[in-house]
Amino acid sequence: MDQIDELLTKGVDKIYPNKEEFEKLLRSGKKIRLYQGFDPSMPNLHLGNFVGLMKLKQFQDLGHEVIFLVGDFTGMIGDPTDKSAVRKQLTRKQVLENAKNWHQQAGKILNFEGKNPAKIMFNSQWGDKVSFKDLIEITSNFTVQQMLERDFFQERLKTNKPIYLHEFLYPVAQAIDCVEMNVDLEIGGSDQTFNMLCGRTLMKALKGKEKFVLTTKLLVDGQGLKVGKTTGNALFLNQKPEEMFGSVMSFPDEVMILSFELLTNYTTEQINRLNSDFKSGKIAPIDLKKLLATEIVTLIHSEKKALAAQTNFETVVQNRGLPIEAHEFQIPTGKISLVDLLFESNCVSSKSEAKRLLVQKAIEINGQTIIEFEPLEIKDGSIIKIGKHQYLKVITK
Repeated sequence: MDQIDELLTKGVDKIYPNKEEFEKLLRSGKKIRLYQGFDPSMPNLHLGNFVGLMKLKQFQDLGHEVIFLVGDFTGMIGDPTDKSAVRKQLTRKQVLENAKNWHQQAGKILNFEGKNPAKIMFNSQWGDKVSFKDLIEITSNFTVQQMLERDFFQERLKTNKPIYLHEFLYPVAQAIDCVEMNVDLEIGGSDQTFNMLCGRTLMKALKGKEKFVLTTKLLVDGQGLKVGKTTGNALFLNQKPEEMFGSVMSFPDEVMILSFELLTNYTTEQINRLNSDFKSGKIAPIDLKKLLATEIVTLIHSEKKALAAQTNFETVVQNRGLPIEAHEFQIPTGKISLVDLLFESNCVSSKSEAKRLLVQKAIEINGQTIIEFEPLEIKDGSIIKIGKHQYLKVITK
């Protein structure tokens, strides 16, 4: 397979209006402008975003103009896709705070400098300027029936749950993005198909131009749950190498080959060979996961850190030893609240989370499970295990 074949097949779910027409455009030698929008509903880019970044990088490597779009305007509305109830709306301050580190995180995959740099844009640049008159004219290109076709809106109607008008306007607001940037292609997960096709409709209506849509496969398990998000093994691009490696090692066996397709630079030919070896038993599931985890950590951090993370995993998890490297935190001698210690050392985001981990028996000190909320004395050099993959070394003054 050549680079264009890989581009149009690896990790791709569908291409609208069709693959053949888009392939013809690419093989003509024309350099296109494309983008993917990212919803700043949380402060760190996650595994699903990583899939899109990898596909954008393929286009960038072929010399096409890539735009990383921060949805700071649409993020205030909240994407209703697959939501059984209305999403909490965010303020401009909240969405900008969430996205403040995205340039750095996305820069682990995309090149924002040098030859053919990717551009980072914010859709408030034009969203803030749309007047009510503009909105009336834009929405005249859509029907209420179109919006109601969405499965999750149908489910809400059946269960008598409200559908708010601003939720109807979300795909319209997203559609405006592609028109304003005058793109040739939009990329997004297959769960974003409706929103992206609304952009295609608006592009035709306002500019008389075709906008292609490329949807990527979703990393879901056999029950249709998104791996790395709803299954409890969340993976964010700001995670430490050891935590990231451990998160990948907790992926279900059934998503291994799909993960190589969506999250690595392995070619289709290489992935097919891995799949054959996996099915025949030539490679064990744990070894395949190590290969995947090493590749992902290498892409986001470095090969050196990936190999160190693998060694750490084998020492701590497989051989039940102590971690090679653990975050150190100094405390005064005497008794201390474990809840306070975990929070002050930044091992948890809140004291509530620390209490929840204690109740779930997910905290160990030197291999002993701790469920006490009362202050206790922790010896110098003690190793605290938080959850499955996080460790803290206590140093007393």
